[in-house]
Amino acid sequence: MSGPAKPLRTIVCGTNFGRLYLDALRALPQFELVGLLSRGSGYSAALADRLGVPSYSRVEDLPAAVDVACVVVPSGVPAGVGTALAVRLLARGVHVLQEHPLHPDELATCLRAASAHGRQYRLNTHYPRLPEVRRFLEAATRLRGKRKLLFADVVTPVHLLQPVVDIIGQALGGLSPCTFGEPVGSGPIRTVDGVIAGVPLSLRVHHQLDPTDHDNHALFWPRITVGSDGGVLTLADVHGPVLWSPRLHSRREDDHRLTLAGGSLELPTTSTLGPVVRHQPTYAEAFRTIWPAAIGAALTDFATAMGETADPLRWGQRDLAVCRRWQQLLDRLGQPDLIRPATPTPLAVSELVRSDEVTS
Repeated sequence: MSGPAKPLRTIVCGTNFGRLYLDALRALPQFELVGLLSRGSGYSAALADRLGVPSYSRVEDLPAAVDVACVVVPSGVPAGVGTALAVRLLARGVHVLQEHPLHPDELATCLRAASAHGRQYRLNTHYPRLPEVRRFLEAATRLRGKRKLLFADVVTPVHLLQPVVDIIGQALGGLSPCTFGEPVGSGPIRTVDGVIAGVPLSLRVHHQLDPTDHDNHALFWPRITVGSDGGVLTLADVHGPVLWSPRLHSRREDDHRLTLAGGSLELPTTSTLGPVVRHQPTYAEAFRTIWPAAIGAALTDFATAMGETADPLRWGQRDLAVCRRWQQLLDRLGQPDLIRPATPTPLAVSELVRSDEVTS
């Protein structure tokens, strides 16, 4: 009788967003953190020391007994080295989970390398695994099964466009056929109309980036709405809530007066999917618990793929479709406007309502 499987010896490459991967790994007994790979900064060395693992600055210095690498450094898209690093790790016989975004050519290169070396490779777009996004996608699937989708309306910052394309594809049931018109608009917002999977789409993008700080200065989080003749389903934010607004329809009496009660008029104008009493997380709570849990789900699925020895080229076709649609949109939008704004001062809800209206 065989004993329990040995934990997968794992390294994390990158200590910026990679810190959330470290939090995720600590909660997963099937993985064992055995080192950090970074550019060798003092911060990374100190972090490795606190975690009790070695710190490496070169792939060549890694021990042979590494099973998995989480590549959480920028890819070639924002002038990073993530993809080259992923290919080198795959060539050493290490399975690789890589954080988005990736150009489709980069993804194809990684998938070919994984296939050539008999390793698994996955792209992690992260946001589709957040719990409220999952709730939205499950509801969208049920909605598609009952009614035809008539439109989709999406807003997103440009730096989250790739995971948003992934969410759109899952919500609409596919990414083909696909057409995009020319962008219009001025100021911070560009609008692109198109059709995805037969559903008319209106996409509004905050098309500005601070070249020294991609993670900040977005004006909003992604918000996605899909509509049918039965009502409208909305993901207000990647952290929720998910809202359902049934269509208003009042029958007419014989004298052509609208009825004001009964039937579908007794449905709530808007309902929140999920817990009746809910607490919207703070950003700190999201970073501390929700995001690591979503990364943990990606790692768990990755471990399953490793056990099943799935063909990475076959599995990666959907990811390639996401990356290609994302690249199509970027080609339409052109380069984002570069900005260097001052540090913003976010407003609390208490500043927008009367003092007696503030709730926790």
